[in-house]
Amino acid sequence: MRYHQCILISCEIPWDDKEHLIEHLFRQEIRHTLSLGFNNLYIMGTAGEGYAVDTGTFERAVKIFYEETRGEGVFPQVGVIGLSTAAVRERITFAYNMGFRMFQISLPCWGAVNDREMLRFFQDVCGAFPHANFLHYNLMRAKRLLTAQEYRRIADVVPNLVATKNTGTTVSSTAELLRLAPELQHFLGEAMFPTGCLHGTCSLLSSFGPMIPSRTKQFFEYGTSGQIEKLFRFQKDYLTVVEDVIAPMRRQALMDGAYDKVLVRLGGVEMPLRLLSPYDTFSEEVYEECRQILHSKYSDWLK
Repeated sequence: MRYHQCILISCEIPWDDKEHLIEHLFRQEIRHTLSLGFNNLYIMGTAGEGYAVDTGTFERAVKIFYEETRGEGVFPQVGVIGLSTAAVRERITFAYNMGFRMFQISLPCWGAVNDREMLRFFQDVCGAFPHANFLHYNLMRAKRLLTAQEYRRIADVVPNLVATKNTGTTVSSTAELLRLAPELQHFLGEAMFPTGCLHGTCSLLSSFGPMIPSRTKQFFEYGTSGQIEKLFRFQKDYLTVVEDVIAPMRRQALMDGAYDKVLVRLGGVEMPLRLLSPYDTFSEEVYEECRQILHSKYSDWLK
């Protein structure tokens, strides 16, 4: 396979009331995540507000992330979201020169790309950095979801596309990913990871790892060790706990980062809940509801 099997965790960016990056807290979050045993981290995805930061903030966050992920056996990724190939390559260039070699990219979202434009984007971005590796984040915000057949086409001509991130697949489309593009490392969410394990080697994109780290690693271990029956039984318990804890957040439909910042704080980091303008976030009251459910009903899941 082009990339190793692992649990992938997002590090969110803490903002003060003037929308400035809180450097010491960002460093604390990265160190805390590593201390939990998660060594595959990324920044600046959708939950990390990579779509919203200015260039100076992007560069400062990348520099801090680089300094904090120099340990042996740590595999950091930098997410890059942009409206054009040029904008994406510009930010990749900065992070590449800093020392990063793994990047997470999405299709430009201003207008849906056609088949020729899709292939050109991957060739022009990934081809400009032949010594780097790339993960494609497949999400509807880009106005086009790639299929397994399309990943097959891209993988055949873009050798440094090594992974995908798919959180909206069905049972059948998950199976197709593993069947048609098996050399790519497909990162699946908690809902489809067990299904992926039935069909081949895949990885876990974990939204809830920071909140319940030991249970998340147990979930992943059942999959990687082929304990399929235990994996599906454990998934039922895992998703039941998660849905109960986050139920207060289901009353609103907010940006990805709003949910993830609550989860990070539930995991023990004093993460401010605010997002960058103009996006709204959850109130302290909603966070407290989630915390009360987690600690009163599922304290054994925190061990």
